[in-house]
Amino acid sequence: MAEISAQVVKELRERTGAGMMDCKKALKENNGDMDKAIEWLRQKGITSADKKAGRVAAEGLVGSYIHTGGRVGVLVEVNCETDFVARREEFQTLVRNIAMQVAACPNVEYVKVEDIPADIVQKEKEIEMGRDDLEKKPDNIKEKIVQGRIEKRLKEMTLMDQPYIRDQNISVEDLVKQAIAQLGENIQVRRFVRFVLGEGIEKQESNFAEEVAAQMGSK
Repeated sequence: MAEISAQVVKELRERTGAGMMDCKKALKENNGDMDKAIEWLRQKGITSADKKAGRVAAEGLVGSYIHTGGRVGVLVEVNCETDFVARREEFQTLVRNIAMQVAACPNVEYVKVEDIPADIVQKEKEIEMGRDDLEKKPDNIKEKIVQGRIEKRLKEMTLMDQPYIRDQNISVEDLVKQAIAQLGENIQVRRFVRFVLGEGIEKQESNFAEEVAAQMGSK
């Protein structure tokens, strides 16, 4: 594979408006070929998405999804720039798909990594630093291993980094970027809440054998 220089990545970023990491990935996927990398970004819906990321998105929808059986329910707020786009079927489908994604991801708590509070990040770091398999590692190696594990753990906690349930080859972030390219507006997943039937309720545990004995004794 051809070596991808920072200058080439910068040039692709300037030509497409895509993020630095997306540009680097596009070039790697296409062996450094600029034109193919641009086409790859367009196919992924990334080129126009990052250009729109800074625009205010205050319209949108609060969507819901109740899983079969009524034991899991989700509310999600997805924002766009105009009420016109919010009414479009494509946007409404996106909101529903994101709500379904949240329902399917019991360990997801945040929208993006940057939403995770600093104290949670610090706690995860302390847990990783204390693992037995790192005890004899040099400090510099230990730090790199811990950093890698933390980055992986934080992504596991965030919605945008999850593989999309309908297409495991893309992430939820990629799905949103495709919608941005299609609808021509900035789209942001703002927040979500996931309800699980009975969650947090302390259920009374009973001993079946003791119940039977008690009933026999009362006769």
